[in-house]
Parts: sequence; structure tokens; C-alpha cells
Amino acid sequence: MKFQIDNKDQNARACTITTAHSTIQTPIFMPVGTVGSVKSLDATDLVELLGAKIILGNTYHLYLRPGDEVVKHFGGLHGFSKFPNSFLTDSGGFQAFSLSDISKADADGIKFKSHIDGSTHYFTPEKVLDIEYNLNSDIMMILDDLVALPATKERVALSIKRTTDWAKRAITYHTSQQQKGIGIDQNIFAIIQGGIDQEFRKISANELCALEDYDGFAIGGLSVGELNSQMYDTVEFTTEFMPQDKPRYLMGVGTPEDIVENVQRGVDMFDCVMPTRNARNGTLFTSFGKLNIKGAKYILDSDPIDPECDCHTCKNYSRGYLNHLFRARELTYFRLASLHNLHYYLTLMKQIREAILKNRFQEFKKEFYTKRGK
Repeated sequence: MKFQIDNKDQNARACTITTAHSTIQTPIFMPVGTVGSVKSLDATDLVELLGAKIILGNTYHLYLRPGDEVVKHFGGLHGFSKFPNSFLTDSGGFQAFSLSDISKADADGIKFKSHIDGSTHYFTPEKVLDIEYNLNSDIMMILDDLVALPATKERVALSIKRTTDWAKRAITYHTSQQQKGIGIDQNIFAIIQGGIDQEFRKISANELCALEDYDGFAIGGLSVGELNSQMYDTVEFTTEFMPQDKPRYLMGVGTPEDIVENVQRGVDMFDCVMPTRNARNGTLFTSFGKLNIKGAKYILDSDPIDPECDCHTCKNYSRGYLNHLFRARELTYFRLASLHNLHYYLTLMKQIREAILKNRFQEFKKEFYTKRGK
């Protein structure tokens, strides 16, 4: 991986990340393709209509179905999905957290039951990397121990101890595998934990960032029940302890407002299911805020979703047509709405980057909120 900072506007950064499969200009939003597919879209949509340079796949889900060996048979995620640009794969730690009623972490890893058939499995830091080698993702997230908030100090302390221990095991294993010719073009990120406790975040960041062989670092364990203000304060505090010369990734975040606020605090990379999930539920993102296409007031509306948007959907279809498709539960709706929401997010990132390069991020932020009436 090559990484360079193109410009800084206070703490906001415009950077370039180069992997074996694409050049990624940050700040970047990664569409979520959990099982190797962004819901309702194919590789042509992602490349030709959206210009996506990187998407996210999930180790947990792909391991269970179709199986990482199956994906390897087809040439990894790129050959399997035909998406030619970069993939980042999450480690499965979040799924273990979200399925906590059927999973249990210990010092060595996470034991869990499949949500598909109830079979029992065990993830260790090494096992997760073996799966990600088969997936051939460009950026591999390591196994971490995530806790829901609020949590006791004892549980958060245990989380950061496990996360650090697993990070040391993961980088040692990855280095040994690369010496054998495995994972040569794959990069590895560690995940900082610590809840919203600044002392724990400092400990976790210092311990992990001291492991210099990591290619980048993520902030995990946020957007799991804390207030937005607490998330912003935690990110602002944590980035101070992260290397300047490596990518910074805030996992699972979030709304357009969350992205703008956290770019200001020094974050480079984001992912979230929100644009595609909200699209499927009738909520569309626009330059002036959210629009609920289910409303009866849109039945005869001939305007595009957002007059300022030049996505495939807005250039070709009316609000009235999308309202009809949604009410009819027509499958075409899911594609057109997802295209629009992801185009909105990816365009927002380009606008943010341009503002940083021109040293006018604060002006951009002010205009962003003004359009929303905030």
C-alpha cells in the first residue's frame, strides 16, 4: 500500500491510498457489500454508474456462505464478484458482538454459532486472516473484541487487552505468512477500542499504534449506542494518538452529518449500511436533507429526487415513478434508490475532498448545514 497526504485543512485530510487494485482518494465512503454484493447492485453499477474505488465485504458472512474456499476457487472476491477495484474485509468481530446471544469471546478468540444453521465455529486472530487470504481482500481488518455501550470499566479494560493481544498475534502471523508468499499484496489494519473512556482509548491507541508493521488503523466500537456528541469527542481525542502517515478508518459510521463531523476530526475512511438500507426502506438522501419517497405528496411529483443530483436515477426518473415502484414493491425500486443514495454519499466525499484541497473545509461545512436548515 502507498499512502500520501495531499493536503490538510486544520485536522481534515485529503489523502491518496494505492492498493494492488485501485487508487483511492480520501476522504472515502465504502459501500457495504456484506456477502460480496452491494444489495441490488452489480459490479457494472458500482464501477460505471458510481465510480466506486473500494467496497466492503464481511469475513464472517462470506466464511459461512458460500465459504472462503469457494471464493478462493473463483479467484478471490475480485474474480467472484467481478468488481475490479479494492475490497476491505471486516473481521467478523462486529458480527460476534451483534450476535452476542449466540457467541462467546475468550482469551484466544470468539466461539459462535452460525445464524444460518446453528453450527459452531471458532474465530482466532490467525483463523480470520486465513479466511481473508482466501478472500484476497486488499485491506484486512483483524479480529477485535467489541463491547456495547454503556459498559463497565472492567469489561472495557478486558476488551482492549484482548484486542491488543490479538493484534500482536495477528501481525506476527501475517508477517510469517508473507515470508511464505501468502498475502503479499494484502494490507492489514488494527482496530482501536476503549468505548468512550478517554484513558482506555489512549491506552488502546498507544499499544496498537506502536505495532509499526500495521498498514493502517481503525477506530472501532462507536455508533453502538452512545450519543453523537460522545462519538465526536472520542474520535477527536483518539486521532491525536494515531500516526499521521497511515490511513484512519472510522468503522460503521454513519449519517452524512457524522461523516462531515469526523472528517473535521481527522478521519479518512468510512463505511455504513445506512445509504442502501435506508434506500430500501424509502428514505433518500439529498442536498437539502432526507426525503421519504413513500409520502402521498410524491404521487404526482415529476421532479427528480434531488434537482442538484446527476446520478442515473435523478437524470432519468421522477419522484412519482419511484413512489409508485416503492408502493408496488417492485424490485427495480431497490436498485434505483440504492444508486441514488450511494451516489449522494460518494459525491459528498468528492465535495469534501475538493474543499480540503482548496483549504475551505469550514466554509463547505457551513454550507452543508445551511442547506439542511441547521
